[in-house]
Amino acid sequence: MSEFGWGSTTDEVLAGKDLSGTTVFITGGNSGLGQETGRAMAAKGAHVVLAGRSQKKLDEAAKAIRADTGNAAVETIICDLGNLQSVRDCARMAQEQLEKIDLLINNAGVMACPKERTDDGFERQFGTNHLGHFVLTKHLMPLIDKGEGKRIVNLSSRGHQICPVDLDDPNFERREYNEWASYGQSKTANVLFSVELDKRFSGKGVRAYAVHPGGIDTNLGRHLSEEQAEALVQRVTTADPNFQWKTIPQGAATSVWAATAEELSAAGGVYCEDCGIAEIDDTSSDKGVRSYAVDPEAAERLWTLSEDMVSETFG
Repeated sequence: MSEFGWGSTTDEVLAGKDLSGTTVFITGGNSGLGQETGRAMAAKGAHVVLAGRSQKKLDEAAKAIRADTGNAAVETIICDLGNLQSVRDCARMAQEQLEKIDLLINNAGVMACPKERTDDGFERQFGTNHLGHFVLTKHLMPLIDKGEGKRIVNLSSRGHQICPVDLDDPNFERREYNEWASYGQSKTANVLFSVELDKRFSGKGVRAYAVHPGGIDTNLGRHLSEEQAEALVQRVTTADPNFQWKTIPQGAATSVWAATAEELSAAGGVYCEDCGIAEIDDTSSDKGVRSYAVDPEAAERLWTLSEDMVSETFG
């Protein structure tokens, strides 16, 4: 069992750790959980690479982290997960600039956006939250292979409880679009990706984890109307009458824990919440991971489907 829990913060999780010599690559690193993850790790001496779509926002985040930590080893790289050419360009630049990646935090994401397509024609949430990270991870794997303590953390959500991945219609081409069903399947995909990623690469020392950060008020909800936001809060508080928002340092704590906890060195392909490994639970609405999200057969099918969709073979 972990010594940390719901209210633990990033700094508490990393207390006593020395990350000097560790290279951490974080998507969505220009704000919210990603920026806090970068700050906390930079404070422990890590070389931090922040990836995001806006150079201006990345520069501001890097400047803030340097000022807060006194660590100059914070750099930025452009990556638009909704454009696979941008993803491939990002990975190419990373291979030119970096010697290795020890920790990859696939943190970026979109939530409950209107029906839209990525630049490659995929449904926006599935394309960004899953396929963009699928391709990025593939192209960063040579750098990860050179790392030490190699871990990949994929940000999921309790939203995975909404539904499994529709492997026959991931782009909502034959069913009516629903922003929450779309979000739910993309978050389930993040867990399944972690399961299959760990299965395929644990033999090379790479471990993968899916993380639910908790309920945090970040810009992830920027697409929600006032009515949708109120409905979301109502749904969450109905499921858990004791629900409380986490602070950003509390929300990023499970990502940091999954990336560094010694007790996870022999475990992988698991779903973590509140700085611990969640149990499989098909009924609870306030904890646990659904069995369909860690089903190895579904994970393998999603992997094959993803390869077909992006026209690339991944290991």
